[in-house]
Amino acid sequence: MISYAHAQATAQQPSMLASFIPLILIFLIFYFLLIRPQQKKQKEHKILLESIKRGDEILSSGGILGKVLKVDNDKLTVEIAKGVNVTIIRATVADVIKK
Repeated sequence: MISYAHAQATAQQPSMLASFIPLILIFLIFYFLLIRPQQKKQKEHKILLESIKRGDEILSSGGILGKVLKVDNDKLTVEIAKGVNVTIIRATVADVIKK
């Protein structure tokens, strides 16, 4: 009975590195499948917002289509119907519609 207890006490523990390898692998998978593509998409959207100019047709995040009449630093004046102009914030633009 003593030899059995002694055998249990001397069981070898896995190394610290071996216990962290699964966590490191999970982080790498999350990085390449979720984090990196999202960062790339944000960067592309930022470039899109900076490239908006007068005459572009845009789609706002609220679903409003319109033509840009005036571009300020962070505001856009958009014509959504003939004679109906609204001012929107540049960050609310979802997409620039290609002609």
